[in-house]
Amino acid sequence: MTITVKKIAVIGVLSAVVIVLGMTGLGFIIFPSGAAITILQTPVIMGAILEGPFAGFFIGLLFGIFSIVQSALMAATPIDMAFVTYPFIAIIPRILIGPAAWLFYALITGQLLKKKATALNPVLESTAIVIAAIIGSLVNTVLVLSGFGILQLFSWKVIIPVAITNGSLEAACSAVLTFLVVTVWKHIPRGSGKSRISKKFEESASQSKK
Repeated sequence: MTITVKKIAVIGVLSAVVIVLGMTGLGFIIFPSGAAITILQTPVIMGAILEGPFAGFFIGLLFGIFSIVQSALMAATPIDMAFVTYPFIAIIPRILIGPAAWLFYALITGQLLKKKATALNPVLESTAIVIAAIIGSLVNTVLVLSGFGILQLFSWKVIIPVAITNGSLEAACSAVLTFLVVTVWKHIPRGSGKSRISKKFEESASQSKK
């Protein structure tokens, strides 16, 4: 694994986004019904897709640590107390978000077993981004809520409905946000045609043959 300046920059920027979203409350979407979902997992997923599993792991680790610190300072809800008492519930799910998202992205695009980067079909890559975002978000929701249930911090009768409603909404929001940001970042067209990255690969390949 090569640590590049670009990788460090992406990790730094997206880690800062996690902190800003958390501190300002912008990372939480509150509906009129009173239900709330988080989009704090989205920068973790973006980092993994853009710069690989290590980037996702690191940003997820920061997300988990930040959750614990914020919960300790606020301690306003039972979930805050749970994160402070059992910090691994906040850490483990968050560090797995990025690797899980990257794994599905790499599997779908066929990059997992390829040693060299190759041009990707825009439709295939766009599909991979959406699915990876959904998986990454569900990993966070399922593991955190499962931790609450296994430790008997909350009743499964409460956890399961929350997992279904919040989990689906968070996954949908993550998919939309990740798709919009990553496709713009990587210059992937949202219709037919080839991305700028694809064209560069093709130009490099044609020049190497000459």
